[in-house]
Amino acid sequence: MPIETTASVVPAAPADAELLAVPYTSDLSPAAAPDLPLPAAALLAHYEAKGEAGEIVEVPVARGTGVGRVLLYGVGDGSPKALRKAAAALTRRAKGRAELTVVVPDGDAAVFAEAALLAAYTFKLSSAPGKKPVGALVFAGAPEERVRRGEIVARAVALARDLANTPASVKNPAWMAERAAEQGLPVRVWDEADLRAGGFGGILGVGRGSAHPPRLIQLSYDPPGATRHVVLVGKGITFDSGGLSLKTSDNMKVQKNDMAGGAVVIAVVSALAELGAGVRVTGLIAAAENMPSGSAQRPSDVITHYGGRTVEVLNTDAEGRLVLADALAYADDQLAPDAIVDIATLTGAITVALGRNVGAVYASADDLARELLAAGQASDDRLWRMPLIEDYRPALESSVADLANIESGNRFGAGSITAALFLREFAGKRPWAHLDIAGVGRSTVDEGVLTKGATGFGVRLLVEWLSR
Repeated sequence: MPIETTASVVPAAPADAELLAVPYTSDLSPAAAPDLPLPAAALLAHYEAKGEAGEIVEVPVARGTGVGRVLLYGVGDGSPKALRKAAAALTRRAKGRAELTVVVPDGDAAVFAEAALLAAYTFKLSSAPGKKPVGALVFAGAPEERVRRGEIVARAVALARDLANTPASVKNPAWMAERAAEQGLPVRVWDEADLRAGGFGGILGVGRGSAHPPRLIQLSYDPPGATRHVVLVGKGITFDSGGLSLKTSDNMKVQKNDMAGGAVVIAVVSALAELGAGVRVTGLIAAAENMPSGSAQRPSDVITHYGGRTVEVLNTDAEGRLVLADALAYADDQLAPDAIVDIATLTGAITVALGRNVGAVYASADDLARELLAAGQASDDRLWRMPLIEDYRPALESSVADLANIESGNRFGAGSITAALFLREFAGKRPWAHLDIAGVGRSTVDEGVLTKGATGFGVRLLVEWLSR
């Protein structure tokens, strides 16, 4: 669900705040805290505080005839990483409370507010009672414009999480198009007939087995005076059974998240509009449901993509690259962008390579790769550049079509790299990058800014890159 916690800014913390958080640094230097029963330094020494980010010392204080609480919280070295950890720890500590007033530490208030709000995110369809996130966060002594930026980014991440967490019994390609239209920006949607007329054979092929027809969704943000145009392409597989190359039951249980890339694109374009970013951005979401049925595409089928290139489908579970290929080819042919970036939960192989904390970036241009890596570091959506190894390109050769959709015979065993090489074939000669977020798109823990389920990875990264 959308983040229910509200955010506001006040010049200074009120002395009678029922729950007040006051920072201290790694050298145990606290900000001024009113009404403490002992000096803050003595309290920190008593509780053997170390000054680490996320450390919290709770002190009862008198509030009229009742008892309030002061949370002395550590911010470590005050780095963005430390601020995120401290902010998330505070929000989690205040779970179930009506309001938390926070004296904001030195550093980037946008980073702090973003993390505090993200830690309040929940997605729950159960009617069972439970502690709710803190009702309101009041940020004291922070620049309002920085807090507002953090809030916009956090709510965009929450939107991406909501879309990905929604069960496949609710969402389908048409539902995705409706969610895009709700963002208040120009939207164009290709239905099944439009896709057929336009030659989008990859999207049509993947969606053939489903009762819910596929869609190609275009969401546009074009501010006055923009001199740069970027196209974002998102994989929007609303449920991935594997098609006739059927997944196992355990692997299928999380496949409602397979449209996380498309969700990120919707959220990013919406956030950029709210921030008033100066770059023109077109989002393309290639949406389909990959299901087995009598009409589903078969292993060994040959499909014709937008632009005329043919592909032999050796594995129907390698479907994400098929829908992305159509969107990439369309972007190159019709939209003439300065750069194209696609984002997708594409391969299990990347989870083996990089785990669940770092996403992969493949890029045809070094400058683009550097910009994305820097944005990932600044936003905490961290990336690692992976190689486009030309020696692996022959693995995609087909005897009956221009390309095969997977490596034949497991000759190289480099599934994420060959998937990226496949996508590169459709991006033309423009600067292009591919973000494989299969490992980082879903969290298995409630920790820090993460909640079990979809992470919204890529929203912070792309907003940072495009709004600089």
